[in-house]
Amino acid sequence: MQNTTLSLAQVDKQVLDDPFGYAMASRDADVLYLVRDALTAGRGQLAFQPVVTSDAQHQVAFYEGLMRLSDESGRVLPAAHFMPQVEDTDLGRQIDCLSLELALRKLRQNPDLRLSVNLSARSIGDGEWRRTLDRGLLDRNNLGDRLIFEISETSAMLLHENVIRFMAEMQPKGVGFALDGFGAGLIAFRHLKSFFFDLVKIDKSFIRGIERDSDNQVLAEALITVAHQFEMFAVADGVETAAEAEFLEGLGVDCLQGYYFGVPKPAL
Repeated sequence: MQNTTLSLAQVDKQVLDDPFGYAMASRDADVLYLVRDALTAGRGQLAFQPVVTSDAQHQVAFYEGLMRLSDESGRVLPAAHFMPQVEDTDLGRQIDCLSLELALRKLRQNPDLRLSVNLSARSIGDGEWRRTLDRGLLDRNNLGDRLIFEISETSAMLLHENVIRFMAEMQPKGVGFALDGFGAGLIAFRHLKSFFFDLVKIDKSFIRGIERDSDNQVLAEALITVAHQFEMFAVADGVETAAEAEFLEGLGVDCLQGYYFGVPKPAL
């Protein structure tokens, strides 16, 4: 009883000393519980957002499969609320495993589908994730030829030697790689030639209102030029208006992605 009273007193003191910090910690604990519960119960699915060509037809080049977890009531847990907390934990590895498993299943069901999924560099060395990938690559339908892994700049540079070795291993198997958030992370241009990225996704911060933002215009054009110099496709991410799309097409971007062309949906 004495320990319980002391514990409650400590909680009360924490609330009084830093009410905002206590509220944030409580919220984070709740979110982690919801994520763990959703994974245990198998309440995860991919939502698909199209990436389209920058020509007049705007044909779908591939889809990005975005992980969605839901609580017991079916409400989707916002990824922005939990991914920063779980990316470097075992929960992050479980999310990557489930995302890959769902992506491989969708590729088997749709022979004409090309699909990208997000990948943390830390998952490359995870045994369960690697076994899931190896099983998928043994499929007689050559799933590797239609699979793309998206790796953020921060993640790529965190374990860059592991990422480079993994890319070299996967390249003969047809697996593609996309550098996510290009221009906003830690990667230096001199490191690009060491990787095997097939395409880059220009960070959304350079796309927003580009038709009227001269700074974004210069930066986006430079990033597109760098991508093409290293023989990579350039994708503009976060396109929300016709004006943004039209301006980016004029800069020579190869593909476009964003709410203007389609919101993420559970069905293709």
